[in-house]
Amino acid sequence: MIGNEDSFISHLIELRSRLMKAAIVVIVIFLCLMPWAGDIYDFLARPMMLALPEGSKMIATGVITPFLIPVKVTMLVAFIISLPWVLYQLWAFIAPGLYTHEKKLIAPLVISSSALFIVGVAFCYFLVFGVIFHFINNFAPKSISVAPDIDSYFGFVMTMFIAFGLTFEVPIVVIVLVRMGLVSVEKLKQIRPYVIVGAFVIAAVVTPPDVMSQLLLAVPLCLLYEVGLLLAPFFVKMTQAPPESV
Repeated sequence: MIGNEDSFISHLIELRSRLMKAAIVVIVIFLCLMPWAGDIYDFLARPMMLALPEGSKMIATGVITPFLIPVKVTMLVAFIISLPWVLYQLWAFIAPGLYTHEKKLIAPLVISSSALFIVGVAFCYFLVFGVIFHFINNFAPKSISVAPDIDSYFGFVMTMFIAFGLTFEVPIVVIVLVRMGLVSVEKLKQIRPYVIVGAFVIAAVVTPPDVMSQLLLAVPLCLLYEVGLLLAPFFVKMTQAPPESV
């Protein structure tokens, strides 16, 4: 019992150390970006501003909102930039419990997870936002002056970024599930129709009620699921235990 307790405490200390290392990098990048917080928010707001009539601006209804929201946006950008380091700390905490051949999976997963999440966010920003905001602006009655609140806009953007970032992580989820032996590739292929239905249900819940934005989330989710099915056998083979010599 004493040995188990000491082991548990050592794991907690290791976890705290990893979390602190990740947090320090995020904070340092955040502080370095703070002088450009206003410019960063303007960049984030650009898709909405392009969809609004010329001369329109967003509004801030809170007293400290014009300061607080750019700070939150800058923290978000700092986290995205430091994401590879954060994921590395997570995998480094798990690594001691893995075999040598399983550790080969860490570097590809850290790199691909970070890249896919950033690609998902970029896909949402550069393509999806333009479709959504133009749809909303064109659908709005002419008697309404569209002036989004920056707090509400930030909340919407965060929801969409998380949705698309996680959607692009689907291949990683498939690979990990197959590699851990929780489910086989054949079983995942069998449930493909349910995955497709689930993708469109998720898209209908997360995105605004226009067909195009729902397709822009559901279709990549389905395609990335197929990518995961194709790559899973390769990763499983790459991380298999070496054959024991007789």
